[in-house]
Amino acid sequence: MSIFRLAHLSDLHLPPPQGAFGWRDLLSKRLLSRIAWRRKRREHRPEVLAALVADLKAHAPDHIAITGDLTNYASPAEYEAARVWLEALGPAWNITVSPGNHDALVEAKGGQPFAAWTPWLGDDGAIAFPQVRMRDGVALFNLCSAAPTAPHLATGRLGKAQLDRLDALLGDPAYRDAFRVLLIHHPPVPGAVVKRKALEDQDALRALLVRHGADLILHGHAHEAMVATAPGPNGATIPVLGVPSASAMGKRGHPAARWHGVEIDRRADGGVEVKVVARGLDPESGEPSELGRYILTQAGRPAARRS
Repeated sequence: MSIFRLAHLSDLHLPPPQGAFGWRDLLSKRLLSRIAWRRKRREHRPEVLAALVADLKAHAPDHIAITGDLTNYASPAEYEAARVWLEALGPAWNITVSPGNHDALVEAKGGQPFAAWTPWLGDDGAIAFPQVRMRDGVALFNLCSAAPTAPHLATGRLGKAQLDRLDALLGDPAYRDAFRVLLIHHPPVPGAVVKRKALEDQDALRALLVRHGADLILHGHAHEAMVATAPGPNGATIPVLGVPSASAMGKRGHPAARWHGVEIDRRADGGVEVKVVARGLDPESGEPSELGRYILTQAGRPAARRS
């Protein structure tokens, strides 16, 4: 069987365009984000992101997963700027976006904050989660943990409706033989981030995974390269991978910009081998290069499945 190459990047923090912040935002949480951006803009650089994306494109992945925080204030001008950026990245069929907390910083007027990103959310033209995108035997379950929160909080939440739908989708026989990848901004792992930044209903999500299983979970939010596991059925474990910010200079205590190439090699005997290639800015040259590679799932070992 062929190898499916999935590129993962996250936490882009695109520079806010002209008009992203207005006088009405002085009384909202956007004011705090604007103050924070004055500091963060020295760390999150568009030229760094451009170099990383050029390196990613040179490796021609089959699909690109972006796990959130394309924006900073979640303003209409930023949504539109991110849409233009996504169009330049490639066809929407080949790119999936899972929104982050910065993409839902405040309640959106009209209740459709991600309308501009609809083609990158799923295949059915809806602004709803989760959505499933089938690509060459790989099922991408796109979740949304982005939810408006009080000042100084960056927590995430899936909510009962999304969890109920995910329960049904993970149990759907249509995806039983697919390699199932969950995309989410907040890490579903206890202790991965501090409480004020954590996924509020991660216990409910993990309970679903124990029942139904999955093969891989990709997340962002922590701005760190993280390797963890979540419990699956019958004592199995599900790999959970986080990637640093794709625009980070690496000068403020966080790793420099990085993307992960995930190579999914499904074998005829039912086993699977998953390789991860980490690429990012070399600390000496500042140019993108390979930082390391490892085998995440050994060949011949079946992925986590429902009993």
